[in-house]
Amino acid sequence: MIDIDFPTLHGIGFKQQFVLQLAASSAQHRLARVTAAQRDAMTLDDGKHTFSARHLRHMEPAVVGDWVLVIESAGAYWIDSVLDPSTRLTRRTPSGRQVLASNVDTALLLMGLDNDFNPRRMERYIAVVRACGVEPVMVLTKSDIGIDASEKIAQLRLRIPGDVPALSLHPAEQDDGGMLAPWLGKGQTLVLLGSSGVGKSTLTNALTGSGQATGGTRQGDDRGRHTTTARSLHRCPGGACIIDTPGLRAWQPDADEEELGLSFNDIAALAEQCQFRDCVHESEPGCAVRDVVDADRLRNYRKLLREVQRAEQTPLDRIAERGKWKVLMKEARQRGRDKRGG
Repeated sequence: MIDIDFPTLHGIGFKQQFVLQLAASSAQHRLARVTAAQRDAMTLDDGKHTFSARHLRHMEPAVVGDWVLVIESAGAYWIDSVLDPSTRLTRRTPSGRQVLASNVDTALLLMGLDNDFNPRRMERYIAVVRACGVEPVMVLTKSDIGIDASEKIAQLRLRIPGDVPALSLHPAEQDDGGMLAPWLGKGQTLVLLGSSGVGKSTLTNALTGSGQATGGTRQGDDRGRHTTTARSLHRCPGGACIIDTPGLRAWQPDADEEELGLSFNDIAALAEQCQFRDCVHESEPGCAVRDVVDADRLRNYRKLLREVQRAEQTPLDRIAERGKWKVLMKEARQRGRDKRGG
């Protein structure tokens, strides 16, 4: 087993839970964390040095945040294996699953109080990260240029359950002793998620001094310019790590119905009081949800639930569902013809 310099490695997010996975490692191995991923190589950090390494051919590619064991051969470094992650932040895509980052403790979900403000998107962010076992924190930016910023904050606070923290801040003015300090302890890893131009790279620079390029928003629509093009991990002076990410347009939770319920626990709790166990909170009598939960939040929950249910369907399930709808539509058309004929 390799010699572990725990204090040094802890400064880049290493935790005691990974030690057992190192029992089969040899003295030739070098333990490091992936800080950036390129097409043909990875940038790694072992707590003291950064260096590049390539994958062995048989391996699935590592992602930013992974812990890897590296061997040296012919003057080059090669990733020999990837440690099982404590968390893996993923989303569903049309082609399957995409892993965004590994070994993340907290997700800072950035949203502007200008034209970027979208409560439905924030609910989707929360569903994505909670399904992966990551703690969400809402970070609201641009209160200085947003219209009705205080009303928007109040609206979001009423709509999102109180177990999700909400902070309003200016990214450029932050440090690791400010409002985010509770989540920036040594050994913690955070990921920044949000639209382009919302302030992710600015916040990363403020917390780490990494000096990444930042960009403003387009005049007229407040849409952000893409300045971050790849995920990257940066170290904070106090010992936490920040993973900056590009703005992503599609955010489908990699979740099942139970995991989605973690993000809408207010609806799940009220649903237990509904008159009917299979109540879908639309027009059923005795519904305990419909008149209590924000109507748009309930519509968003139904939309996400349909996405999750469809993602879990097999091809045969989808064929059967299409057949069912064809029969229902045919019956509806026939009823229409019967009424017109009568």
